[in-house]
Amino acid sequence: MKQISEAQTAEGLPFEKLIPALNAMFASGCSVPLRHSHVIGHPEAGTGTLLLMPAWQEGKRLGVKTVSIYPDNQRRGLPGLHSVFILFDATTGVPLALLDGNVITSRRTAAASALAAKYLSRPDANSMLVVGAGRVASLIPEAYRTIRPIQRVKVWDINETLARSFVERLGRAGFQAQVVSDLEAAVAEVDIVSCATLSTAPLVRGAWLKPGTHLDLIGGFTPEMRESDDDCFRLSTVFVDTDEAPMKAGDVLSPIASGAFGKEKIAGDLTSLCRGLHRGRRGDDEITVFKAVGTALEDLAAASLAYDSQH
Repeated sequence: MKQISEAQTAEGLPFEKLIPALNAMFASGCSVPLRHSHVIGHPEAGTGTLLLMPAWQEGKRLGVKTVSIYPDNQRRGLPGLHSVFILFDATTGVPLALLDGNVITSRRTAAASALAAKYLSRPDANSMLVVGAGRVASLIPEAYRTIRPIQRVKVWDINETLARSFVERLGRAGFQAQVVSDLEAAVAEVDIVSCATLSTAPLVRGAWLKPGTHLDLIGGFTPEMRESDDDCFRLSTVFVDTDEAPMKAGDVLSPIASGAFGKEKIAGDLTSLCRGLHRGRRGDDEITVFKAVGTALEDLAAASLAYDSQH
């Protein structure tokens, strides 16, 4: 079994190859059971959670991502989350490789966001606002530049120091980048708004979105997390990554609960877009929303690409 380092995993996942790999995987299909979740330990010693996320294509590749989440690690001076991906031959069950799960997760999340935007943002979109400055948010402009002529990037984060550091890196990468403090004004000035935060309260409001905007929501993945208000869904054409999104994402569940939106109004998912079953954006003035919670299909596609790059 090959061990592929963090650096090798990242090197094997350039967005110009990863985005088409995700497109192909969504188009061809993949078996993805619901993730398993197990509580480890007990309250006195600190409780952890183990997530198991399997996916496979019969006769091709099989993989499982393990994610261990230990919030108490902060007082131990350790990261609270660790992730590993194991890739197998689906025909024989032979283990092929062990890869860095954190790199796979962050890069496939950014790539899936850009994949959706390939179908849902205006082809001439050249400016974007990134809400957040963490691991995934920092990859968004690079991923989007693969599919759109992105030149100007605005960055907002609750931690201004983190935002400034992100903007400096963007400048070195050739973007015209700036930190913003007024979210409402920034949203109104760009073609694409991408949110990658852990917020539990709406950050972007539908009233701020100008005609033609594409809103990308990829941070929240639990019913308690929200990056948008109800109007974002009421006023737009909504797409999701998979059918898990309306089951677990607060951004979708909240407007459904208030009556501002209905599950039946979801226009499509990444499978329907990648298979050509839905054309995506229908006009220059349409406001589109993409809500993602992530799927093991993307992990498998990324791990396979990274593994193949070593040969």
